[in-house]
Amino acid sequence: MKPKILTSLRTLLPVLMGISLFGLGVYALNHVMHSVDPVQVMAQIKAAAPLSLFLAAIATAIAYAALVGYDALALRFIGKSVPLPVVALGGFLGYAFGNTIGVSVISGGAVRYRIYSAYGLDAFEVASVSGYIAAAIGTGLTLIGLAALSLHPDVIPQISALSPQVIRFGALAILGALSGVILFVSVKRHQLQIWRFTLQMPAPRSLAAQLAMTFVDVVAAAFALWILMPVGTPDLTSFIAIYAIAMMVGVLSHVPGGIGVFETIIIGTLPPSVHASDAAAALVLFRIIYYLLPFALGFVLVSLNEARLASGVIGRRLGGVPAASRPVVEALHGLAPTLASLVSFGLGVYMLMVSLIPSVRSSAVNDGELVAALVIEGGTLLSAMIGVVLIVLSHGLARQIKAAFYMTLVALGIGALAAIMNDFSLEAAGILVAGCALLLPFGAGFTRQAKLTEGIFSPLWFAIVFGVAIAALGFFFFLHRATPYSNDLWTVIAHGANTPRALRAGLLASALLLTFTIYIALRPVSRKSVSATEPGSLESVAAILSRWPVPHGCLAFSGDKQFVFSDTRKSFLMYGRQGARFVAYGDPIGEPAEFADLCWTFVDLARRASCKAVFYEVGNLNLPLFVGLGFGLHKVGEEAVIRLQEFNLSGASFKSMRAAHNKREREGLSMTIAAPPHSDALLSEVRAISTLWLGGKAGREKGFSVGRFDADYLNRFPIALVRRGGRILAFANILAPADGSRVAIDLMRYLPDEASGMMEYLFLSLIEHYRSLGATELSLGMAPLAGLSSRSVERMWSRFGRFIYRHGGGFYNFEGLRAFKQKFRPDWRPCYIAVPPGLSPTRAMAQVALLIAGGPKGLIGK
Repeated sequence: MKPKILTSLRTLLPVLMGISLFGLGVYALNHVMHSVDPVQVMAQIKAAAPLSLFLAAIATAIAYAALVGYDALALRFIGKSVPLPVVALGGFLGYAFGNTIGVSVISGGAVRYRIYSAYGLDAFEVASVSGYIAAAIGTGLTLIGLAALSLHPDVIPQISALSPQVIRFGALAILGALSGVILFVSVKRHQLQIWRFTLQMPAPRSLAAQLAMTFVDVVAAAFALWILMPVGTPDLTSFIAIYAIAMMVGVLSHVPGGIGVFETIIIGTLPPSVHASDAAAALVLFRIIYYLLPFALGFVLVSLNEARLASGVIGRRLGGVPAASRPVVEALHGLAPTLASLVSFGLGVYMLMVSLIPSVRSSAVNDGELVAALVIEGGTLLSAMIGVVLIVLSHGLARQIKAAFYMTLVALGIGALAAIMNDFSLEAAGILVAGCALLLPFGAGFTRQAKLTEGIFSPLWFAIVFGVAIAALGFFFFLHRATPYSNDLWTVIAHGANTPRALRAGLLASALLLTFTIYIALRPVSRKSVSATEPGSLESVAAILSRWPVPHGCLAFSGDKQFVFSDTRKSFLMYGRQGARFVAYGDPIGEPAEFADLCWTFVDLARRASCKAVFYEVGNLNLPLFVGLGFGLHKVGEEAVIRLQEFNLSGASFKSMRAAHNKREREGLSMTIAAPPHSDALLSEVRAISTLWLGGKAGREKGFSVGRFDADYLNRFPIALVRRGGRILAFANILAPADGSRVAIDLMRYLPDEASGMMEYLFLSLIEHYRSLGATELSLGMAPLAGLSSRSVERMWSRFGRFIYRHGGGFYNFEGLRAFKQKFRPDWRPCYIAVPPGLSPTRAMAQVALLIAGGPKGLIGK
């Protein structure tokens, strides 16, 4: 019980920390803005000068162009070349979505992966790009902020007890120390070890370009805010320093988006002559222009991309997709469901806030006062209800449920009507209609027929909704704090009764959320898993594998797995359970269009069992699918795959191997393939070899990711037999589903005294045999922990895995296995483990190891 509690706490701790930090930021902002008049803030926003808004937008464009430069520098740092337009698109969307939202499924790294992977970058290389950018921005902001603080130390004393002299001295000391270390590491090309992280600075020229990008970004963004600020704001040079300090403190505080901390410093450093309401209006406009405007532009780009892929009128007008652009277009298509979910959630929050804003329209004539009051009352309550509906539907959109998509379009249409009823708010109605129009082309991304309430909503989702509720409550008190509370407020219905109307809207929204939460908590659980012993399950697996040549799918017959089938039973996913982990082995198999639904069903299945889903040994082909689930990807090794029709043993590089192979054949070795089913005599003979082979190994026979010696299992596959004088010396079963175009070696065992050269002989014989049959690929299996990154921006798992790979020979000869397979010049294809947020890959791999070994005793005992 205690491990489960600790696991839950580890999962919830980052969420609670984020909510707590966000709350502290809001509290600090509320303290600074106690004198702010919300009516005056809204009036100032509406009265903003068009020229100021235009200049702020231009400055924002310059700042984002500088940010895109980080991507170009990061790609150069890792030695990758990507077309400049693709870098611009990937960088812009990464910052537009990541800066505004920042959730894992659509963070800057996730967006970049979808785009850059289409041009040959793997998951680790994209992670390196993201790591470089994070380090570059953090370093640049810190250095510029410290420099600004040393030039303008009088900024901080207004919000700190320290004297300007102490602040200047401290800033200069830290700035000098950091600059010295960074320059030394950059010039000398050393690595810098900071706690668990190993950093390597770029060359001096790249470092200078990096700092220049940061400077342009800071100056442009500071100007975008400064041009919106009221009269009395310090001059631009001084304000750049204030902005840089506010950004630095906001980043170091780890408050999401710096909300509260950034505004507190900006408002706290302004002279008394600047009214807080005017400054607050400028800050709201800045958040809209610098964050929401790029997000909206990115949303429009993805919507146009979806329309271009569709076959409708807009798609025909935009024309076909050029071959050069197709990788990017298809990569953006993968963002559609998650982006639609976030837009729905954002519009739902917006509708909740609209329902709380006081009516400002002039009073109706006396004869129509009651009618006007009832219309506004209905519009306010309907706005609150639609807000809750959109928030709930956002979860279904993230899960690509078709019904959620169409219900969202209907809800947006009703919301636009509610906005018009609610004080004739054309702005709100226009936003909802625009959102509905831009979502229309997204329909192709929603194919699942699941129920809207299928799957348990995650603690993170409920935490976000709780945060929205708290924010709405704070927004309500901020808007209506001048109205004293009385019980009569709940029953007053009049045109100017803004506070009572907002109270009722809030009550309705809360009641709807509470009702939905109770329904989710109490509804019955349905399960879709199928065990290997269930009648018809293995027959369904065999039918699928007869159509799809996926060798690893044959491990479904090993007897240690359960299955999740698609509704059509044309696709399946196999998994095992170890402790609190549901571990899927390999990618889904079958119809690719059904893979997303299979994975979501599997994730739901694990959640319903209070477990976490993990995908082990997945390849490159479906990585965007796991990114869409919000899972993190960590490399666990590389699969050695030989392209049979390109393999030629007659080359000079295979001279010694060819000579050894010919020598063994002269000594009487021969290889034959025995077709299934096999005789009892043959199985008895190879069983004796297997027993002797296992006798020299640590631990018991493995399973899950490899086959096991079982008569029923082996009777499904061909067995390669190596003989000398009629006596079997070694054997291997071959996984060759469907048309046999792709095959793999599974169990391979030999007599201990025949070990010398036996694997090499068997591999070469199998290569020649299946090449002659017309097969295209032969998999030699995975080399665990091979090919893990050694870059300076690598993850903790990579360093740990690489250490085991190099020094773990006492447990398993990882390095020797890869070196042996390399002799055959295979293609090395990366394999990953996909883990959900909050789960360490090291912990996940420990559970996978136990699952493969059959428990703790299987690691060391017989």
